[in-house]
Amino acid sequence: MLTHSLKLRKPLAVIDLETTGVNITKDRIVELCIAKAKLDGTVEVKTKLINPGVPIPPETSMIHGIYDEDVKDAPSFKQIGKSLAQFLEGCDLAGFNSNRFDVPMLVEEFLRIDVDFDTKNRKLIDAQRIFHLMEPRTLSAAYRLYCHKELDGAHSAEVDTLATLEVLCAQVDKYDGVKLKNDKGEEYEPVKNDMDVLHQLTSANIVDFAQRMTRNAKGEIMFNFGKHNGKAVKYVLKQEPQYYDWMINGDFPLDTKRKLTEIKLKMMLEK
Repeated sequence: MLTHSLKLRKPLAVIDLETTGVNITKDRIVELCIAKAKLDGTVEVKTKLINPGVPIPPETSMIHGIYDEDVKDAPSFKQIGKSLAQFLEGCDLAGFNSNRFDVPMLVEEFLRIDVDFDTKNRKLIDAQRIFHLMEPRTLSAAYRLYCHKELDGAHSAEVDTLATLEVLCAQVDKYDGVKLKNDKGEEYEPVKNDMDVLHQLTSANIVDFAQRMTRNAKGEIMFNFGKHNGKAVKYVLKQEPQYYDWMINGDFPLDTKRKLTEIKLKMMLEK
């Protein structure tokens, strides 16, 4: 039986996806694995091939080893989406580079099939952020450093997912109590065996998963791209209302559009 040593308030779902590519708005999931770390210390693993409904580019198949023939009889995401959302209900989410890729891709897939998979009340733990802060390397190097083993079968969803859970446990064991100095020379302990602390460390500034918006040091939501890069979203929407329409009708992820709409509606209520 698989086990873990994390101190959890909720189950922690560690996620890894293999996809047709890296464009969140256009590409699709072809395999997913979820390792659900439970409060009793056990881990439940689900791994599924998914028919993306589009051809898998050969160059992508050469990376993860999944070809069109492998998924032709697999269910679509729409067929498994509701049961998957139920499996993830009440879980915090984790992964390796998950805040930039796996969680945004998963959220986008849920939105496409009208499943409201909300992340507002979930802690988001990205083991890559901890790793890059403490020991900048890749997942294979992280596995070697923290777990003292070689990662055989990298780019298999299940191998990468279970390796990430092992790495996260080892990171917490290694760095809990370790102090760093901030830019003011003050000591602080960035890593603790506490999902609130790890969420704050790895995900505090996230507004939308594509990171078209971010939070500044004051907590204000700012645009993070284009001609309004660095400007407050509320200021731009007030001074240039048509910019909202441009983004809503543009080639932006559904999650970005949803978050932008939430900001606009909040502005309307504040009037």
